[in-house]
Amino acid sequence: MEKAVLVGINYSSQTNDQTKEFLDELAFLALTSGAKTTQRFTQSLKIAHSTTFVGKGKLNEIEIFVKEKEIDLVIFDDDLTPSQLRNIEKQLCCKILDRSNLILDIFASRARTAHAKTQVELAQYQYLLPRLTRMWTHLERQKGGIGMRGPGETQIETDRRIINQKISNLKLKLTKIDKQKFAQRKNRGNMVRVALVGYTNVGKSTLMNIVSKSKVFAENKLFATLDTTVRKVVVDQVPFLLSDTVGFIRKLPHQLIESFKSTLDEVRDADVLIHVVDLSHSVYQDQMNSVNETLNELLPKSKATIICFNKIDRIKSEELKALKEFWKNKDFQVVFISAVKKIGIDNLKKELFNKVKEIHYTRFPFNKTSVYY
Repeated sequence: MEKAVLVGINYSSQTNDQTKEFLDELAFLALTSGAKTTQRFTQSLKIAHSTTFVGKGKLNEIEIFVKEKEIDLVIFDDDLTPSQLRNIEKQLCCKILDRSNLILDIFASRARTAHAKTQVELAQYQYLLPRLTRMWTHLERQKGGIGMRGPGETQIETDRRIINQKISNLKLKLTKIDKQKFAQRKNRGNMVRVALVGYTNVGKSTLMNIVSKSKVFAENKLFATLDTTVRKVVVDQVPFLLSDTVGFIRKLPHQLIESFKSTLDEVRDADVLIHVVDLSHSVYQDQMNSVNETLNELLPKSKATIICFNKIDRIKSEELKALKEFWKNKDFQVVFISAVKKIGIDNLKKELFNKVKEIHYTRFPFNKTSVYY
């Protein structure tokens, strides 16, 4: 595994605990990508330094550590501008990644189907395009004179045109795939649709396997699921479609949101959402807020939602009792489960099936007395 150093800013708008939690998540991202974190560096600032992200003194401190410990890469918890990236690389002389680049790398390694690969490739090119100038820094060291400046400018412009063409081709390819996906969804008719949503690594795929009795890939790593999986479930002669979607995350790169909008059409078309939350996580409410913010961008109006608090087996009984009391009598339905230990699953199924039946019999009132399949 590559040795990595993490760098983050403790902004005035966040607490020390939040900064630690953000870097914990970044370390998990790094581990998912195949890197082991050896050290973390933080600095309290109101805003990031315009040229080096952190202050020069802090960057010198990082430089000394990187050289002494022979660090392979340095990962920053925020997106770096092209100039910041260039300046940091010049001083640290090692591989530099920002948060978006790291997430894109994970998505690239996780993509399996043509749809997911095309979406990730498009996001990567969109990320790369404004950063092209740093790819040709060796040309800046050429001496001035007749005929010496042209090749660098020409090469950058040529690369820019190539990437713009690739982006256009990938968008066309995605449009064709999206039409196929739309046709597939249309062929499903008016069946009730339920979508699992939530932060990454909260247990959506595990829950999908339990409810649908299928074998969707599940792993204790971030973004184990990229492709939407849809399964048909029949309960008490009432059928519905259950879909497992890609997990959300704090500061999800804009390029990925754009390119994965078609995948998230399953969320838009859903009649019921099951918002899965890792209740054992120290900042689970922040994760809920991140998911809700993304959903608000995607959905024109709110949908019927069941909040499913997962991993209650990791919480002490007294704390769990207090949490249940806190979330009681809210404006939304709440269930507490452990997908791994299969605790509270019957209660979840009961709440879900009641919602599904209500919608199903509204659409197919004649089916109340008929027999399915």
